[in-house]
Amino acid sequence: MQSAAYGPLMIRTAILGASGYVGGELLRLLAAHPALVPAKLFGESKAGQPVSSAHPHLAAAFADRSFEKFGDRALDDVDLVFAALPHGHSQRLAATILDRQIPFVDLGADFRLNDSATYERWYGDAHEAPELLDRFVYGIPELHRDAIRSAKAVAAAGCYATAAILALKPLVDAGMIDPASMIVDAASGVSGAGREAKEATGFSNVDGSFAAYGLVSHRHTAEMEMATGGTVLFTPHLVPMTRGILATCYATTTGEGDPLDFLRVAYADEPFVHVTDQPPATKWVAGSNGVQVTARRDDRTGRILALSAIDNLGKGAAGQMIQCANLMLGLDEGAGLSPIGVFP
Repeated sequence: MQSAAYGPLMIRTAILGASGYVGGELLRLLAAHPALVPAKLFGESKAGQPVSSAHPHLAAAFADRSFEKFGDRALDDVDLVFAALPHGHSQRLAATILDRQIPFVDLGADFRLNDSATYERWYGDAHEAPELLDRFVYGIPELHRDAIRSAKAVAAAGCYATAAILALKPLVDAGMIDPASMIVDAASGVSGAGREAKEATGFSNVDGSFAAYGLVSHRHTAEMEMATGGTVLFTPHLVPMTRGILATCYATTTGEGDPLDFLRVAYADEPFVHVTDQPPATKWVAGSNGVQVTARRDDRTGRILALSAIDNLGKGAAGQMIQCANLMLGLDEGAGLSPIGVFP
């Protein structure tokens, strides 16, 4: 692969979970990346099948490629690993990847939290590799850019967590809201549940409906509290659309000023975060790594309202993984990514 920016640089990239929705989004974005080359595409349930069997929209870009099984020689000649696996799986593979000193970006929840006790509380199982937790940097570049640059392992943030944290963190840091009072209502498209068939996300259950789930127990709550240093009551909702997250966040006011001003200062130099005067919509960021945020002060109730919109497969997953990898490998942070959504 040749590139005006990177010349002949080819970073051979392995994708674990390449046959899933996030794997497909990684492949779509990497098809236009100037340096990251999809070299090994692991998809256990579809091993031996062509990429187009799971991702027909990628048939032209990966016409001669098939999914592979992960085996003993799977990481030979690999320069970067992306893992888009269900939680619990990366714990069993992480030591092998880290021992080989291969840069590793994991989308699973296994290494996002600071300690094994918190992981067990929210995920219900004992962590199988607690000794590796401190080797991972939490992967939201807008929060931890310098740490990500020097990291060998990054745990990319959850989709709901990314949306809520980017709306709330600057206001917590500015002393504008009480961190013990945060409430997050967020709605996600059905692709956030993955491509495996489930009754709850089948067409007849989702179409024309709007439902809450995971009441007081959704796992992304732990990330929100870790990143903001506060207490969060989080309620996720499922909406009849394919992709996108809109997070509506509330907190009690403790400081003066216009919250929009604090957001504008916090994100003035961020390439993927746009502070808008208008309430953002998921369509504005569909297919992109962009984030649109806004906020309002309500003096009548003494509360701050903050909103953010992201694509759950973009900034909430594959896009953020690539953004982190770009930083880790010394590439342009925005390589292969765009803050511009597909509309209408």
